[in-house]
Amino acid sequence: MQTYTIKPFDTLDTNVQEEIEHFTKLIHFKKGETLFSNNELNRYFYVIQKGKIKNYQLNLENGKEQTIFIFRAGDMFDSITLLDGKPHDVMYEAMEESTVYQMPLKDVRRMIETNLEFNKKFFPYIAKQMRHLEELSTDLSLYSTEERFIKLLLQNLDPENLFKYKLLQGLSNTELAQLIGTVRHVIERHLKKLKKDGLIDTKNKTLQLENGNKLLEKIKLF
Repeated sequence: MQTYTIKPFDTLDTNVQEEIEHFTKLIHFKKGETLFSNNELNRYFYVIQKGKIKNYQLNLENGKEQTIFIFRAGDMFDSITLLDGKPHDVMYEAMEESTVYQMPLKDVRRMIETNLEFNKKFFPYIAKQMRHLEELSTDLSLYSTEERFIKLLLQNLDPENLFKYKLLQGLSNTELAQLIGTVRHVIERHLKKLKKDGLIDTKNKTLQLENGNKLLEKIKLF
């Protein structure tokens, strides 16, 4: 049997880790690959070992795309199908070369039903996913694209924010736009204005905040 170190389960008791490893398989995805077209999510649960995988919704009529999560090392999905057993109408794409741990849903459900130690790791993570979805829904409903973008820039620096911390490095303007529910030219307009005001800069294609306090002053979200 191959031995894995699987975040976020790497601090569990050795016996629990070995039980998880017994039903776990390592899967590789190429950059740009569209994933899970054969109902794999109805049969398997995934934990990312390395790479980035985008979870998103796409409007086929107008081509507009909304990124829901960008999963990175240690992230788990699809939690909704795991918990309610129903298909989840979302799409997945590997944003870079990625490796994931594949686990049969029946085995993960058995761990949830029988192993308290497993649950102490699993359910707090699921709660963070739910909070992220709640925040996304609220932001889209209540705040302007400029406010949402500034908030994203600030969250990118917050180590307490599981799904946003250090997320933006290497993302295109289109990918930034999809994170806040807008389009590329809107992001480019906001970037130009913030740069003109001396609040951000771009060096080596990386966004850098020049004055975080002034950015905070521009929004009243915190």
